[in-house]
Amino acid sequence: MARITPFKSIRPTRDKVSLVASRSYQSYTQSERESRMDYNPYSFLHIINPGYKYAKEISGEARYNLVRNRYLEFKEDAIFVQDDTPCFYLYKIIDRDNNVFNGIVAAASVDDYENNVIKKHEDTIESREIVFKDYIKTVGFNAEPVLITYPDSTTISNIIKETQKKRSEFEFTTTYRDTHYLWLIDNNEDIKVISDAFNKMETLYIADGHHRSSSSYLLRNDLKNNNDKHKGNENYNFFMSYLIPESELRIHEFNRLIKDLNGHTKEEFLIQLDAIFRIENRGVMSYKPTKKHHFSMYLDGDFYSLYLRKTNYKFESSLEELDAQLLYKTILNPILGIKDLRNDNRIEYISGKKDIINLKSKIDNNEFAVGFGMIPATINELKKIADDGLKMPPKSTYIEPKIRSGVTIYEL
Repeated sequence: MARITPFKSIRPTRDKVSLVASRSYQSYTQSERESRMDYNPYSFLHIINPGYKYAKEISGEARYNLVRNRYLEFKEDAIFVQDDTPCFYLYKIIDRDNNVFNGIVAAASVDDYENNVIKKHEDTIESREIVFKDYIKTVGFNAEPVLITYPDSTTISNIIKETQKKRSEFEFTTTYRDTHYLWLIDNNEDIKVISDAFNKMETLYIADGHHRSSSSYLLRNDLKNNNDKHKGNENYNFFMSYLIPESELRIHEFNRLIKDLNGHTKEEFLIQLDAIFRIENRGVMSYKPTKKHHFSMYLDGDFYSLYLRKTNYKFESSLEELDAQLLYKTILNPILGIKDLRNDNRIEYISGKKDIINLKSKIDNNEFAVGFGMIPATINELKKIADDGLKMPPKSTYIEPKIRSGVTIYEL
């Protein structure tokens, strides 16, 4: 039974929300960040990139303290305000492709995360978990919710439809042509109906935000162990989440880029691949696979298709059926020597939403030696792996929607 609770969000005022809201910090190039901060004093980027004020990069504890200072300044200047009573927040996104996402922003339970009521499907990188835990411990807030998916619910869907008949608290369109809406669900009856509906669900699944949820778990343990009066209802026992029905989730793949061939020549590498895959040289024209267990490869100016020789390979678990794991088991580990996907700096990941030409250019520019593409995982694969208690390799999925940072803020 999942425990989902309302909270008193810190939010930008209606007149400034379009100026405050930002994409995740990592999604901007340095020039994009600088441009936005030069011309928009209200951007949330000013909070999460506080060193800009001093025209230099600042890291670690010093940066975290400056983030908190900038955040407090936004509150002091009434750019941010806090709701008087706990609410659920209905957040709707219509993207440029007319995909519609309707979700509930709420506080999810760390206990549910620990007890596997909220299930995980993807492995995490330990160093990132610790960094983010230390970050939120110092700044005292979370401004980017974990994306959680739940089985479609007629009860919740009906409340969403009724709520959307009212005027939204705000509406804004981004330069990416995504339109965002927010409604407050502050009626006690609706809050109870939503809470009860989630309470009847045996399992929820993290779709995106494994590092954020894991960091919240680590932080809860730190604060609990240092609080002699710990009761279990403190804010740090929860983390902000954006809960959407499974039918509205959009899953994309992450492609893999490898910096070298692990000492192999091109010919040696292709010969080793031939034992596992049927290989076809597709030439200079870009190629993307269309079936499970098929991969694209870009190497030395040519695209290749790789078709798994199934007679030589047996699938022994739901995880091994996953293409990201299959690529690791057949190529990345045994041939290219990538054993630790969490920490090896020879591998990088690029979202499948980006054009395949982006992958090609990084290899043509000698940043990497070879790149691999695959088709996206499905929601059923994600759930099956989580139900079996298994973990996908890092960066197995790029999942939408992507909610904007700084629109709802959860204080710890």
